Amino acid sequence: MKIGGFQKFSLIDYPGKICAIIFTQGCNYRCGYCHNPELVEPKLFSPLIPEEEIFSFLEKRKGKLEAVEITGGEPTLQPDLFEVLRKIKAMGYLTKLDSNGSNPEVVQKAVGLNLVDYLAMDIKAPLGKYRSVINSNIDLNKITRSIKLIMNSGLDYEFRTTVVKSQLKKDDILKIGEMIRGAKLYILQRFTPAKTLDPRFLKEETYSEEEFENFKESLKGYITKCIIR
Repeated sequence: MKIGGFQKFSLIDYPGKICAIIFTQGCNYRCGYCHNPELVEPKLFSPLIPEEEIFSFLEKRKGKLEAVEITGGEPTLQPDLFEVLRKIKAMGYLTKLDSNGSNPEVVQKAVGLNLVDYLAMDIKAPLGKYRSVINSNIDLNKITRSIKLIMNSGLDYEFRTTVVKSQLKKDDILKIGEMIRGAKLYILQRFTPAKTLDPRFLKEETYSEEEFENFKESLKGYITKCIIR
């Protein structure tokens, strides 16, 4: 697996669990606001972290860490994803898989093989704006398939959207709410212009706390639980 980063400790990424995070290199999206450009743009890639180093750490942390998240980049592009998930599960850890929804077949297989315990999907925009936000010509049917698959998986899950003021308006947030109507958990993520794939986004704005609270209130009819992060 092409591992470009590793976070040894997190209290917020797997709800209720202490987890470590594996960051994979490579993505099929080019979202301008992406805050992990070193995992997306090949010319920014750092030397890979050996898998042996990750598993050695996880072996030592048994009984202290509870879960491992695999994110990216886009982890469903990794050909040995299932093998790595299987190794992590064999060590007794819970596993969380993040995805951008472009490869529902991979997510479905991971679920079918009982290799994941928690699923997360980034929803970038309502379908009408999707390609303009991700700067990629993907099959939008795969986005809707991924949403249905995750909601019907029987696993814990979350959907997330990073909200850039110039890209998404209140109506767009409500359209996403309609796309995931009945979902357990939806996270609205504040855009922070600190490090971005496209330098132009360093000048972009985010919404105020009051505006985010308004979005959250408006989504009550769609989502079981909405949080702002």
